[in-house]
Amino acid sequence: MNVAVLTFEAFNELDSFVVAALLNRLSEEGVRAYITAPTETVVSKNGVAVQAQKPLEFANEADAVVIGSGMKSAEVAADPKIRAVLKLDPARQLIASQCSGAFLLAALRLVEPGRPICTDLASAPAIKALGFTTPGKPFHAEGDVASAGGCLSSQYLATWIAARALGLEAAERMIWGAAPVGEKDAWVERALSAVRPFLRLSAAA
Repeated sequence: MNVAVLTFEAFNELDSFVVAALLNRLSEEGVRAYITAPTETVVSKNGVAVQAQKPLEFANEADAVVIGSGMKSAEVAADPKIRAVLKLDPARQLIASQCSGAFLLAALRLVEPGRPICTDLASAPAIKALGFTTPGKPFHAEGDVASAGGCLSSQYLATWIAARALGLEAAERMIWGAAPVGEKDAWVERALSAVRPFLRLSAAA
């Protein structure tokens, strides 16, 4: 499974790096996450310059897409050039947004107005103004489209994608390996409790 982690100028490091690093723990099982951007280099909101591993067009062929957040998420969602490039399709892809990545999820009409989208607290009023509900929870999924709110909810997106691709045991191993020593079981249970109600497991489960 190839995963495109969409990363734009002024991106949030936690959103892009955490989900990519977690999923790449499953590389030996066929999962590979790539920082995917519209330019060769993108600079985070804190000035960290990162070279894109894949161009934006890669998102269209990836098996899963995570739309990361950043200080310019609303501008990104309003950019007709970016929207024209992205041809995402939940009929053949898992698609998720993180925090203010919800703006692009909405702009691409990947969630119907009136339906829930999780996002960060700062973005929630604007997402509501676009006609969506914001459940005030860290994670929500309907079918093959998910959203998460709060930087550290990145782990829930990774858990959902891993479970959908490889099953719950793989997702548990992924989180357990990264969790703090002495708290591993608690972190695994927290991640699974957030996403389990929304899982439609693959045949690998």
